[in-house]
Formats: sequence, structure tokens, C-alpha cells
Amino acid sequence: MSLDWFKALRIVAVAEAISWLALIVATIVKYSADAPLAVKILGPIHGVLFLAYVVLVLEVRRRTRWDSRTTLIVLADSILPGGGFLVARRDDLRDTVSLPATS
Repeated sequence: MSLDWFKALRIVAVAEAISWLALIVATIVKYSADAPLAVKILGPIHGVLFLAYVVLVLEVRRRTRWDSRTTLIVLADSILPGGGFLVARRDDLRDTVSLPATS
């Protein structure tokens, strides 16, 4: 069974964007209401999702013909709060030709 790398990237991009936005809200609450618990919980979750996003971007690049510009734009989108939503909606990412999966 072949994994759809684009679908996985889009799912993780949305999850990463949601966790990033939630972490921003939690940080505001932490400093305005002296309630750090949400940051302690959401920080590591966002960290894992961010790392998964980067790994998936690099894997999709390896399996496709993404150029450096496309890769850098997709990576930079993860820095923007909600940027993962932009990646999930981009149809031009799939227009690249997939190479056969290798083990």
C-alpha cells in the first residue's frame, strides 16, 4: 500500500497550524492570567507536529521534483501562524511529478 505523501503533509500542516495558533493563545493566557499549564501541554505537542511537518516536507521534496524555492516557501509557511492552512490549500504542490517510492 502506497502512502499518499501529499495527503499526509496536508494533514500535518493543518494540525501544526492549529497547534501553533493554540500555543499563541496559551502564551497570551500564561502571561495575562499567570496560567502556564496550557503552554506546558501545547508546547511539546506543537514541537512534535512542527518536526513532523519539516520531515514530511523534506520527504515530499525527495519523492518529487520540488525545486529549492518551493521547498523554502513551504517551510517558511510553517513559521507564519496559520501558515499550514496555506500549504493545505495549495493545489500547485501536487502538480509536480511524483517519483516511484523507494524503500
